[in-house]
Amino acid sequence: MANNSPNPEMVLRYLRDQQNSESSRVSQTSNSLEIFRYGAFVGANIQAHASLPRAMDHGRELIRDCASHNRSVESGTVILADTMTQSKGRFTRSWHAPLGGVWGCLVHGNNLLPESRQFIPMAVGLACCETVREYVGKDAKLRWVNDVLIRGQKLAGFLVESYTEPTYGEEFTMVGFGINVNNCTFPGELEGLALSLKQHLGHSVDLADFTARFLAKLAWHFGVIYSEETRHLAGDGYSGTGGLHLILSRWKELSDTIGQDIVYGFDVMTAPQYNGHVVNVDEMGGLMIRLDDGFVKTEYSGEVRYRGEAG
Repeated sequence: MANNSPNPEMVLRYLRDQQNSESSRVSQTSNSLEIFRYGAFVGANIQAHASLPRAMDHGRELIRDCASHNRSVESGTVILADTMTQSKGRFTRSWHAPLGGVWGCLVHGNNLLPESRQFIPMAVGLACCETVREYVGKDAKLRWVNDVLIRGQKLAGFLVESYTEPTYGEEFTMVGFGINVNNCTFPGELEGLALSLKQHLGHSVDLADFTARFLAKLAWHFGVIYSEETRHLAGDGYSGTGGLHLILSRWKELSDTIGQDIVYGFDVMTAPQYNGHVVNVDEMGGLMIRLDDGFVKTEYSGEVRYRGEAG
């Protein structure tokens, strides 16, 4: 039986709390009840497992199994595992997933426009960073695009992939997440680079409660994406500061990437490509990097490390 098994009612309760707390901030631009309704599908179905090889692979199997029975998997399904034995991050990097962390994935039926999907990676990082800030305050920050750091050490990472079901061609977005919460041991190569919430706080936290809070934040930000798309299609523009997409506007509040000297690469750990200085992000979240010769280049994929960081 799984240890980390929050129920959908917990997620819904925290989502209602989010709606109430956000109502004054979005009242002039977006309807908080609309965002609530758009996002409430996330976490309405939660599958909790004691162990899985890899949650995203399990999600794909679930999609194919549903298709073989002439039905579609429920969009917003969350798959959790207490431990994962074959977990991976970007570029097949191994991800240490022992007891105590939040490991899993979200299965999202892809019915967003391409320009809206562009904000999913930021939305996922936002959801986690905001959740972590409920425990540690402003010590939690976002490194482009969605790494969650506490005082420079990585607490969480995410992987967003597209998947097309082969029989009917239905498209999905798979959102994998790994959050170090109560786990305190890491492989040697990660010592000093990664940390858990428990290590930072000096005590453990209720894992199921943390997960429910995170999923509620994730539901809220997916709701924001749908709400912003509706506004955009109606010709009303985006509702964030200065007319930015609300996800991007909020991301800029929580990130410390702008103004940093960085190393950029598509796979920056094994193949760094160039150094630069981050001057801004553009209206689609692309990272605007000034090179040594003054030319500003905008990147929409890949990853960065701050100059001088080890990982």
